[in-house]
Amino acid sequence: MIQTVIFDMDGVLVDTEPVHHAAYERQFEELQILVDEQTYASFTGNSTPNIFMKLKQMFALSQSIEELSATKLQYFNEAFEAQAHLQLMPGVLDLIQDLHRHGVQLLIASSSALDTIERVVNRFALKPYFTHLVSGEEFPKSKPDPAIFEHAVLLSQTPKKHCLIIEDSTNGIRAARAAGVFCIGFTNAGGNPQDISEADMKIDCFSALSFHRLQNLY
Repeated sequence: MIQTVIFDMDGVLVDTEPVHHAAYERQFEELQILVDEQTYASFTGNSTPNIFMKLKQMFALSQSIEELSATKLQYFNEAFEAQAHLQLMPGVLDLIQDLHRHGVQLLIASSSALDTIERVVNRFALKPYFTHLVSGEEFPKSKPDPAIFEHAVLLSQTPKKHCLIIEDSTNGIRAARAAGVFCIGFTNAGGNPQDISEADMKIDCFSALSFHRLQNLY
């Protein structure tokens, strides 16, 4: 029986990937570095500090990781506030409300900064539904390292066999599998396509899920 569902945020709850991309592109231009699409796609699911750790090695950047991350957060916040028409993924709020109504515990475990997670949660009035918000910046390694999901499971106080993770990125799915938690891969039709073939189950829309359908998985 599913007792806890752990949601990734970017690309699952809301399509913030274009906002992140705009913030990074602005910063890359200022840093005068060229990050190709394949390299950028490989960063999906990584925390901002870990992305800049890799970029410092690739481009010998002189700025500290803290400085680079703070600038990216500022640019993201500015772009996020300017996106007046940004919406939750179709059907995801119905799923959240259905699960919550049936007593399923819900958590967010995202590689984004906690400030970003809270900004999304507050904008879309999601706070009543989620018991914990877990940021990837709390951990030395990013997805596909399982630490963020292992911590989320620990916070939930639910056995792994009664937990489920919903992810849209290759790195996130690999992290879920490494954590030993059943993972549903969501096909995000945005501009940063990801391979979700390693997920235990794959969906194209959230209307394919409900409390009763998830219970039937077990």
